[in-house]
Amino acid sequence: MNVFFEESGDFKVGTVLSQAGEAYQVEMASGKRTKVKAKDVLLQYEKPDPATLMEQAKAIAAEIDLDFLWEVAGEEEFGFAELGAEYFGHAPLPHEAAGLILSLHSSPIYFYKKGRGRYKAAPEQSLKAALAGIEKKKQQAIVQQQYVDELKENRLPAAMQNIVQQLLFKPDKNTIEWKALEAACDELHSSPARLMLAVGGIGSAKDLHMAKFLFENFPRGHGFPDVPVPGVPDGLPLAAVEAFSIDDVTTTEIDDAFSVVHLEDGKVRVGIHIAAPGLGIKPDDAIDKLARSRMSTVYMPGDKITMLPDAIVDAFTLAEGKTCPALSLYATLDPSSWEVLSTETRAELVPIANNLRHNELDDVVNEATLASGEGEYPRKAELTLLWGWAQHLEAGRMVKREAFGLKPEQNNRVDFNFYVEDDVVTITRRKRGAPLDKIVAELMIFANSTWGKLMHDHGVPGIYRSQGQGVGGWNAKMQVRMVTHAAPHQGLGVDQYAWSTSPLRRYTDLVNQWQILACAQNGVTAPLVAPFKQKDANLFAIVSAFDAAYAAYADFQSNMERYWCLRWLGQEEARQVEAVVLKDEVLRLTEIPLIIRLAGMPPVARGAHVKLDVIRWDEVDLSIEARLLEVEDQAPETDLDFDDEEAPADPAAPTDAAAEVAELASEAVVTEPGQS
Repeated sequence: MNVFFEESGDFKVGTVLSQAGEAYQVEMASGKRTKVKAKDVLLQYEKPDPATLMEQAKAIAAEIDLDFLWEVAGEEEFGFAELGAEYFGHAPLPHEAAGLILSLHSSPIYFYKKGRGRYKAAPEQSLKAALAGIEKKKQQAIVQQQYVDELKENRLPAAMQNIVQQLLFKPDKNTIEWKALEAACDELHSSPARLMLAVGGIGSAKDLHMAKFLFENFPRGHGFPDVPVPGVPDGLPLAAVEAFSIDDVTTTEIDDAFSVVHLEDGKVRVGIHIAAPGLGIKPDDAIDKLARSRMSTVYMPGDKITMLPDAIVDAFTLAEGKTCPALSLYATLDPSSWEVLSTETRAELVPIANNLRHNELDDVVNEATLASGEGEYPRKAELTLLWGWAQHLEAGRMVKREAFGLKPEQNNRVDFNFYVEDDVVTITRRKRGAPLDKIVAELMIFANSTWGKLMHDHGVPGIYRSQGQGVGGWNAKMQVRMVTHAAPHQGLGVDQYAWSTSPLRRYTDLVNQWQILACAQNGVTAPLVAPFKQKDANLFAIVSAFDAAYAAYADFQSNMERYWCLRWLGQEEARQVEAVVLKDEVLRLTEIPLIIRLAGMPPVARGAHVKLDVIRWDEVDLSIEARLLEVEDQAPETDLDFDDEEAPADPAAPTDAAAEVAELASEAVVTEPGQS
């Protein structure tokens, strides 16, 4: 005896060897033996043999007219044998019954399964809807294949032209456009990004990186709506100073300027003047909401996306020849000892006499000329005095660092500046700690620390940068964190440090400016009138949102700098390049800040000079492949020194303390830190 039975949703045939109660021992055509329960057996028959029956059943199933079968079935539940008698006009033979079962089982849109061998015809409306769905899928498959064919011919289908970024960065994988793109990529052994570049959906690798960043961080676009330029309060006093800034030639958001006034008693009053958009922008107004939605200006080589609209930047930037609203910090010094005798903070109008530019002064303002007094350049006397104070401030911070248990900062590393014009990149080296940089950095650290203490002393919360020994192991790697109360920044060697000196390009600084203005203008009543109170949930939310945005912007800047480094290789036709060993298999090119991880690198001393053969690079995934040609010099490279306890896990990144100093110096050179 042979049986036709169901097992795990599949139909099989075999010969019965024996029966024990409600189970059969069955031998399959393959020779395999299995145990089959009686309830799973649908047909018992003698002839034909199992293999022949299955072959005949499949032929019957292929010939059955499903529409006619559905009409014959009626509306009531039925068994396959009952339907077979009506359909075939006689009691179905074994191969006919088996074929009918196979047909019923494989047509779930026509027949719903109700049990072993029992079915029910689908309602007419349900069947029509299902058949329409099948037809739609067939038509979609045809269209999808047309898209695939176009993509393979390096043509972008019209249906994809307006959804290129959606397909690349946040695809709906149920759409035929995505399925076509994926299928074409599989057939061409490519990736969606590379295929879109090939068919013209994205113009270049640079456009790809930019589009991805904007899609993720500026989904509504990075333009600004029209907003009125705010005015400033009437009655601001006019400062009796001639202020000057120190910036790169490309800087437009000039946040800070300085002044020096010699007093009759021999003392000196140094003014640190910070642009004061906080005098015009008010918390929760339209401009504040714009700034808060961005949190920071986004920098990249050759371009930037500002935090504030250009008209508002122009209204508050400390531009040469203008009298600008500013928040000023005055420090009265004894020049014989550089002791700070007193400080004063006030809002005022400040005349800006000069916008000094690094590009014009770097060659003439250096440690040697400042020491000897040689050379002629604008604001020579003021810069000489500020250089002396900056060195004193740095020395004091180093003493404080050592008191915190840290080694002195290393200021002999190299930074790199990027300039892009008409897609041609120029990358220049700049030694960290140059006098103009140090003047800016030290005076900004002084201002941020002094104003941080001012807020703390007045009981007004602010946004602080903290680094040091904490509870719970948060500082295991000496990471900087942002808090809303005064706390030491051990890396910088200060007791508190509140970002306050870049309110045109960082939202945290704008928030702190409001708080500082409340302290300066209201004294002991500042906690009552400051926009943000102690334990203000809104302030915590700003800190969290800023951290996330700033990290995303920094990653993007790093990626774009790497992209332009790769472009530089092609532009300069660089095939054999010199590099410096940073750590183990990690190297940095000497001329540009391009980091390469060289797998299998033999042990070489940190700082050693090597020569590399550049094999290939990829501007899409920002990768580079090179091989070691020779080790040129085992002597350490001094511009790569950093403290052992601050050595980052990624040797390509600067230490936290070094990054803070570079950040402050970068207020003069525009480019944010992290590029070296």
